[in-house]
Amino acid sequence: MEFRDVFTDLRKKAGLSQNDVADKLFVTRQAVSRWERGETVPETETLLAMSKLFGVSINTLLGSPRTLVCQSCGMPLSDELLAREPDGTFNEQYCKWCWEDGHFVQMCTMEEMVEHCIQFMPLGQTEPESCRAYMRGLLPTLDRWKKG
Repeated sequence: MEFRDVFTDLRKKAGLSQNDVADKLFVTRQAVSRWERGETVPETETLLAMSKLFGVSINTLLGSPRTLVCQSCGMPLSDELLAREPDGTFNEQYCKWCWEDGHFVQMCTMEEMVEHCIQFMPLGQTEPESCRAYMRGLLPTLDRWKKG
């Protein structure tokens, strides 16, 4: 889906008129109309305000152009699993189990994260050592662990 479709759908589901959205986002009704016609896309600050207004990530607003993965544990992310910052905004880098109130929930080593994560993997289908090997290969590619 494109931004215009996602935005229009969210606005209508929220029961808001174009004027209502314009008032809440401090823009003109004409700007809202241009977004819905696909003529323009809001600036980053406005997208952030929309994210708060509709309770969805910026990634979702933009039609999910990229697949989000927690940059701590590697879990695929959806809006329901995204972490939030203290001000309530989404943190599209981490899942809600790894990041809370502006910091990591678990201060652990990479090996401790491997052990933590494998308990949630489908071990009935895969041997524990295969899961460990997979996680040991995945974690070093994620931002949290790249930074040392």
